[in-house]
Amino acid sequence: MARTTPLSDIRNIGIIAHVDAGKTTTTERILYYTGRKHTIIDIHDTKDLKTSTTTDYLEQEQKRGITIQSAAVSAFWRDKKINLIDTPGHVDFTIEVNRSLRVLDGAVVVFDGVAGVEPQSETNWRLADNYDVPRICYVNKMDRSGANFLRCVDMIKKRLGARPLPVQIPIGSEDNFKGMVDLVEMKALVWDSDDKDAEWQSLEVTPDLADKLHIAVPSDRKLLADVNKFRTELVDTCLEQDDEAMEAFLTHGTVPSGDVLRACLRKGTLNSAFTPVLCGSSYKNKGVQQVLDAVVDYLPAPTDVASIKTVDADGHPIGERKTSDDEPFSALAFKVINDIYGALTFIRVYSGVLTKGASVMNSTRGKREKIGRMVEMFAKEANPVEEARAGDIIALVSLADTETGDTLCDAANEVVLERMRFPEPVISVSVKAKVKSEQEKFGSALGKMVRADPSLHLETDRETGQTILRGMGELHLEVTLDRMRTEFGVEGIMGEPQVAYRETITKKITEQYIHKKQTGGSGQFAEVWIVFEPLARSTGFEFVDETVGGSVPREFVPSVEKGLKVQKEDGVLAHYPTVDFKATLIDGSFHDVDSNAMTFEIAAKAAFREGIRKAAPILLEPVMKVETVTPGDYLGDVIGDINRRRGSVQDQLERGTNIAVVAIVPLSEMFGYIGQLRGMTSGRASYTMEFSHYEPVPRNVADEVIAEVAKAKAALTA
Repeated sequence: MARTTPLSDIRNIGIIAHVDAGKTTTTERILYYTGRKHTIIDIHDTKDLKTSTTTDYLEQEQKRGITIQSAAVSAFWRDKKINLIDTPGHVDFTIEVNRSLRVLDGAVVVFDGVAGVEPQSETNWRLADNYDVPRICYVNKMDRSGANFLRCVDMIKKRLGARPLPVQIPIGSEDNFKGMVDLVEMKALVWDSDDKDAEWQSLEVTPDLADKLHIAVPSDRKLLADVNKFRTELVDTCLEQDDEAMEAFLTHGTVPSGDVLRACLRKGTLNSAFTPVLCGSSYKNKGVQQVLDAVVDYLPAPTDVASIKTVDADGHPIGERKTSDDEPFSALAFKVINDIYGALTFIRVYSGVLTKGASVMNSTRGKREKIGRMVEMFAKEANPVEEARAGDIIALVSLADTETGDTLCDAANEVVLERMRFPEPVISVSVKAKVKSEQEKFGSALGKMVRADPSLHLETDRETGQTILRGMGELHLEVTLDRMRTEFGVEGIMGEPQVAYRETITKKITEQYIHKKQTGGSGQFAEVWIVFEPLARSTGFEFVDETVGGSVPREFVPSVEKGLKVQKEDGVLAHYPTVDFKATLIDGSFHDVDSNAMTFEIAAKAAFREGIRKAAPILLEPVMKVETVTPGDYLGDVIGDINRRRGSVQDQLERGTNIAVVAIVPLSEMFGYIGQLRGMTSGRASYTMEFSHYEPVPRNVADEVIAEVAKAKAALTA
């Protein structure tokens, strides 16, 4: 079957933003204006669960009015196929943005015209930087009270370190938001109503435009009076991308045409020289078609971005795979979800062609997969397809062994594609089935949820036998259990949230340990000398073998490393994992008969237990970056409360008429914060929180934590 859409006519894009900036509302309009939907559903119409927006179809999303999992849809605009992923804006679900950006070629970053750059805007922007994703900015909600386009552009420059380039400026604001000036064509695009089918008028940009359109607010009039300044900035910046047009402009005064400017804007966007900024109001149906035009004009096709890197077993780049149907097949599995159709594995095809019935290699795990049903997803609808080609994003039904981040490829031309990086969980709870007889069903459902979400970790407490679920935040864990109820029909009970403390050492020591046991017949013997020393924060664990002369036989060295890796998960202070240290095996001895892999593993574990106690161990706690947005009247109360929580205020920023207090606060002090915050601010403040780093716990607090853990363990063994 021949390719139906040329590669150059495909746009794989994501819509990313802070929670409540209008991503899903914008996606609904995109689907309406591209003809994929015939009605528009707004977020506030879905709370009764009788209807849903196209991409927020989970019950949990409708109840909360937020996006929880990314959803893929596709549409055509100006004969270009747009594969679009609507992503969550809540910090607990950053994993969804992470894995979406990994496989997308471009992004539309939506900003709230009132709040500007918010915490999750920054997090998502950094993720897009990590993956070198070209993007355009869309300043939404220009109809809301307090909306300020120029302040938002300034925040993009200062807080994100970007180079924003307005390609539109708004006409009016708040209730009197009429449309925008297109600085490329120098036309005023004006809407007469907020109706979804309203047409816009294209007017000449004249000095009396503000009077004609009854724009009365002084700041709005000044913006229109400065239109030529913005146009000059646009032309000058664009011409940096085209030497020929620049020369014609400087030498002969030739003003570049709209097509030349669009070509320059595309080039500058693709090489991240600048980021085009548009404006509008998705809810009032103004500016969405212009965003679609910008996606087609400025964002890359799969052939416009760098080829995907191939890596070795350690993740080091060793080559690349070009985006082409003629190359051998390769694809990256970026998401697994549990659906009515079974397990759906979403893949981005980077090269070659995949056909139904083919047998491919999961090169990450060294296992073959048989391709059964292939579907193109439109949110929750699955449309069967017979083949997928380079640049396509599709889902495969019921793969046996493929998980998020795995590479699927042609068995005759094996490659491993660059993997994704996932954040470590910071919060844990004990979970169990509500009904004892459903424990097995509960365990199976929990396993499927963890397989689908790499930011969830599942483990069993060795002493208590409890099942421990770890995730990115209270909402993340709560939603996981709620989804098990709706998707698998099994209810769970969640224990109190627990902080994921860590332990580390602060002193370098050398430990010798001899493991010796004689019980008749062959005995057990192993001797190890290990140097333990602290490493920089967030370095993890490092093992080095510096033995010489065969004092520890080569075949037993991996057993020493294994013993340390197992034992470091059970710290000496409060049984938390030990991190950020280096263990160097410098010497040892063995017995020809009594030494084996097991004896050296036992010796390494004992050396760890003995040695770490002497290396001045300390407790580490996760510290969160918290941003609390409050009216100025309550600022003193909010800051005082943060200080009481062992927090440290880093900054205070303007957020429309409110003030955002940026602080770092230990996670252990943040449980139940929202209730107290609402109480002290009459429900008018809100906050967001994301993991920042690990920090030593103050001695008095550490003593309390260690005592509590010891008391809990004693109670369980009593």
